[in-house]
Amino acid sequence: MKKYSIVIAGLVAIIAIAQACSKLAPGAPPDDELLDGPVGGLSYEQNRRFLAGDIAFNDEVFTTANGLGSVFVATSCGSCHAGDGKGHPFTTLTRFGQKDSSGNQFLHLGGPQLQNRALPGYVPEQIPAGATFSKFTPPANTGLGFLELVPDADILAMADPADANGDGISGSPNWIAPPSFISVNANAISQNGRYIHRFGKKAAAYNLLHQTVNAYNQDIGITSSFEAKDVYTGVDIDPEVPDQTIHNVVFYLQTLKAPIQRNQNDAEVIQGRNLFVQAGCESCHKQTLQTGFSAITQLSYKTFHPYTDLLLHDMGVGLDDRYTEGNAKTSEWRTPPLWGLGLSPNSQGGQYFLLHDGRAKSIEAAIQLHGGEGEASKNRFNQLAAEERNALVKFLKSL
Repeated sequence: MKKYSIVIAGLVAIIAIAQACSKLAPGAPPDDELLDGPVGGLSYEQNRRFLAGDIAFNDEVFTTANGLGSVFVATSCGSCHAGDGKGHPFTTLTRFGQKDSSGNQFLHLGGPQLQNRALPGYVPEQIPAGATFSKFTPPANTGLGFLELVPDADILAMADPADANGDGISGSPNWIAPPSFISVNANAISQNGRYIHRFGKKAAAYNLLHQTVNAYNQDIGITSSFEAKDVYTGVDIDPEVPDQTIHNVVFYLQTLKAPIQRNQNDAEVIQGRNLFVQAGCESCHKQTLQTGFSAITQLSYKTFHPYTDLLLHDMGVGLDDRYTEGNAKTSEWRTPPLWGLGLSPNSQGGQYFLLHDGRAKSIEAAIQLHGGEGEASKNRFNQLAAEERNALVKFLKSL
């Protein structure tokens, strides 16, 4: 009997210790404080695919044993997108070669992306003489599946290339002929064999398959059946990543949840949102968009709030890097989604690195660098009283 009493006492002690530890252990952060995680309502099979994509994106590190390129930028997808958030200056990419819509004339010299790292015995790439270039900070990944599903017709409805309404905003799509491995959407709108592209700083990627294939090839030097060209030799080689892995990563990116706004009912946040609209920021950073049909039910015909129009806008000489992609002008940039903005420091070392190249170290600094089509909104922001500017910035940090 004494033996059983000792066992029971031991179990009670273990339970007590476990309860004490659970009180001391930090709880999981609220869902609105995280950028990663799947959309709600996925089935068992969909969650399995999401997890497989998550592992491939965040956990698989490439080495010479599994195909790491002779030259490369990163050794994994997640190293540039910590927690699915924005990248840091240390992970910023360099694109080079194209200065107008005539196409990139430096593809035979490693363009469009500089592979600035190399395996022992190989030499990292250098920017060729005469090539223009720009720095691209990796964007956050969340909510991309919703952006992929905005119908072309809706994007065109937001475009105003000739500024017909006279508001100084003349957004236009980047029309590009997609690569052969892309199957365009059944409802896609064509313009002389070119289609609306929507991902990337210059909106030069058609969809998330296009973006993923490019990232494996250009960032890590990994070939696939979709893009077999080795970035070092320039010749086609056998695929180094299976098609299934590519598709898993695409599904993972498609089903990452949309960022959740925080403090939505805070009076100052509400005031800031109203000032955001009044200043004209919403002319490009559209609050509300809708998806079209998707085979993934959780994404189909959904209303969401990304604060982008997916269009190119001329941002003035201050943001003109003399490099472009597709048919965008060198001073044109796709409107970046603002959702998740307030969580950006979590993946950027505790501070902001904003705009296409991370040059702005605060939200206010990013606003001050708006020129061209953003000039009028910047001026309206500067004319606000100090407390109003603070409210607008607080609103942006709530996204």
